[in-house]
Amino acid sequence: MQTCLYRMKIWKNTKILDDLLDSSTLTNNKTESEVVVLGSESINLNDFPNLKGIFRVGVGIDNVPMEQALERGINVRTTSPKTNEYIFEETADFTCHLILKMMYKDLGSIDSWEIKVRQTALKDKSLLIVGMGNIGRKVSDKMSQFMSIETFDILKNKISDLYEKLPIVDCVSLHFPLSEENKNFFDEDKLSKMKKGSVLINTARAGLVSEDSLYNEIKKGNMKAAFDVFWDKPYLGKLKQFYPDSFYMTPHVASKCRSYVENSFKDLKVFMKELNND
Repeated sequence: MQTCLYRMKIWKNTKILDDLLDSSTLTNNKTESEVVVLGSESINLNDFPNLKGIFRVGVGIDNVPMEQALERGINVRTTSPKTNEYIFEETADFTCHLILKMMYKDLGSIDSWEIKVRQTALKDKSLLIVGMGNIGRKVSDKMSQFMSIETFDILKNKISDLYEKLPIVDCVSLHFPLSEENKNFFDEDKLSKMKKGSVLINTARAGLVSEDSLYNEIKKGNMKAAFDVFWDKPYLGKLKQFYPDSFYMTPHVASKCRSYVENSFKDLKVFMKELNND
């Protein structure tokens, strides 16, 4: 069901609320847009001369031009704590799904009906969680029932701690925000230190990982990866050739449950009511 939102013109770069937005309020003309519904991609605020508000759907504000918006008096709103809790919980659950999926890959063949390898017991494997924020902590709690857990957080640990753990863990899962300082944080140096045959899981931001370096390590057969976030969408880059065996992909679906979508829309309605009353 589509709902009208105070007849303010909306430009969006995400499809997450498409089922709920009234198409008559949407515009492809950036110059007439009064509200931007922002996904994970960035925008150039200069393209929006009549903008009153930016509503960021999802977690993270690395793609929000906060300083420029403040200078122009443009209101910025993110989803509410209630909505964010759905995001944190669903993303953590989906991350656990990817971890378990990759840990149990290549065990046998239905065609030949034979076991390819003798699997190491999951409880004897280890998971390194990089970033112990809202999602990282949840993944740690959930996966501790299955695997040995190691953690690293740049705010609490020395970088040498990370280098000590990378060669000994079976899986690394990323859960920290993207910034200019940590772009390509997992570069050739760190990826090459990972244990041979290990798996990298990324449900945070693609930019945390060097695409070229990951490609080289997977091509060498040193590791595998499962990503729900990408450098471009839809992702058609060089790593796609390894899908689904060595580079497993999902189309940025980790948090996209119905409760999250409906609560995000409620948050947007509250925001636009406030804008309309200004």
